[in-house]
Amino acid sequence: MTINHQPSTISFRAAASAAILVLLLGASFLSPWIAPYAEEAQSLRDQYQPPSLRHWMGTDIKGRDVLSRVLYGGRISFAVGFAATAVSLVIGLTYGAIAGYAGGRTDNLMMRFVDLLYGLPYMFVVILVLAIVGRNLSPQHRLWVLFAALGAVQWLTMSRIVRGQVLSLKQREFVEAARALGAGPGRILFLHIVPNLLGPVIVYATLTVPAVMLQEAFLSFLGLGTQPPQASWGSLLADGAAAVNPVRIYWWLILGPGAAIALTLFCLNTLGEGLRDALDPQARRHG
Repeated sequence: MTINHQPSTISFRAAASAAILVLLLGASFLSPWIAPYAEEAQSLRDQYQPPSLRHWMGTDIKGRDVLSRVLYGGRISFAVGFAATAVSLVIGLTYGAIAGYAGGRTDNLMMRFVDLLYGLPYMFVVILVLAIVGRNLSPQHRLWVLFAALGAVQWLTMSRIVRGQVLSLKQREFVEAARALGAGPGRILFLHIVPNLLGPVIVYATLTVPAVMLQEAFLSFLGLGTQPPQASWGSLLADGAAAVNPVRIYWWLILGPGAAIALTLFCLNTLGEGLRDALDPQARRHG
């Protein structure tokens, strides 16, 4: 059973952000068909060309078209954001739901473990995992390790949100009715309580994706994220920064991926805030 909510209309800013995100996603995942050049197409005679009608975002040190690489790189950045968020949702939702429903000592012990993990420098943990586990892996397998590592450090807040919601919902009449009809704890939790957590879960996921994408960009900028021949917006930024020298600054190498990251993060955060306001009007009134 689910509780009927009266969600508010999503704001124009959030709707516009969603439309822009759809365009960015479509352009990224359709890049093999719409990009003007292949991802690794090189032309050394065209290296470091500024933006022009032929190369809208210029070229890099190998003469590769920056616009094409930004489009291709979006696939990796979005994939990391969505995959790591999915990992964090599965772990956080399950952990928080069990802790909240169990209550008592079990709940206390599980949440103390969460508090302990909160005290760890999570980015250092991710870097350590990538340095140890992903050191001898292929770029493709290393990407899977990146998904898991980023997702595994993002579930803590989700578990707290879910746990608080479950503590409230498990005292509701529909849960008592299900219990009186002989439903077991597992059935009550995952068929009656968890469906009512849809609003907070959607909002959390929308706000987690940009956080994960920013972390991936930071790791790739340090050379610890995606590895050649794969490219993400973070690794493209790193390539652009490496080309900066006292003699000349190839600004277009940084502008393209930097603008893509900034626009995506802005739209995701705006959409998340709009969904939060629409799905939780009470939080909006107190915000």
